[in-house]
Amino acid sequence: MQVAVIQTNSTEQRRNNLEQASGLLAQAKGQGAKLAVLPEHFSFLAAMEKMPSAAEPLRGPTVAFLAEQAKKLGLWIIGGSFSRKSDDPTRSYNTCPVLNPQGDLVAHYDKIHMFDLAIPGQATWDESRYVKPGRHLVTTKLPVGTVGLSICYDLRFPELYRRLRLKGAQVLAAPAAFTHATGKDHWELLVRTRALENACYVLAAAQVGEHGGRRRSWGQAMIVGPWGEVLAQCGDGPGVALAEVNPKGVAKSRRKLDSTWHARLLLRAWRKDL
Repeated sequence: MQVAVIQTNSTEQRRNNLEQASGLLAQAKGQGAKLAVLPEHFSFLAAMEKMPSAAEPLRGPTVAFLAEQAKKLGLWIIGGSFSRKSDDPTRSYNTCPVLNPQGDLVAHYDKIHMFDLAIPGQATWDESRYVKPGRHLVTTKLPVGTVGLSICYDLRFPELYRRLRLKGAQVLAAPAAFTHATGKDHWELLVRTRALENACYVLAAAQVGEHGGRRRSWGQAMIVGPWGEVLAQCGDGPGVALAEVNPKGVAKSRRKLDSTWHARLLLRAWRKDL
């Protein structure tokens, strides 16, 4: 199955963001994609403190847009993420929705790990102040296989992905807006490691470039295979990268080496001898 990861340069201009996403989704479809993955906050990206005020219901404008695109293009869409209203008006969820080609919302995941970081001489990120963490792991069955959902900073927590693997994941989706400051050193390393250690494909869509002057994203959206190999990668601007993703590739990789079976410290549900 042909899968596309999309790279956008989103800002506070929602209409422009949706036009950009629409064009890139159409490009992905035109190149043969059956599933497309958008990046984190593809529909609205601003300073952290502005995100709660942009929050919307689960079935609000962003999901309506994705449903329209899914039906029009006949695509499965993993819709990056958007700010979703919570019961706390000062904090929103960072939510990744999944839609089928009929435009139905079939799953959604709320980002669990919050990005709090202060780099001397650079910007400070305090996501936990404005975003409410999710509490549930989510996998969903798509034609490409069982997909485990995650968002951006989650990539730094291998235990999340191992648990998704234990829940049957063959493909890991990781839409992101990785900062330029950390991404240049860590992005590809983290994406490839999560793929290799779990023998899963990783679909890592990304934001790129400046976002209104206060945020800068690294980009380099990529698809990585279960052997840790980069199958496709975007360049330095908005675009699309495509690769063939097949559960048979997962099985082949796991037959060669699947370290999950050798682990001594996993959940008893997996290792019956512990």
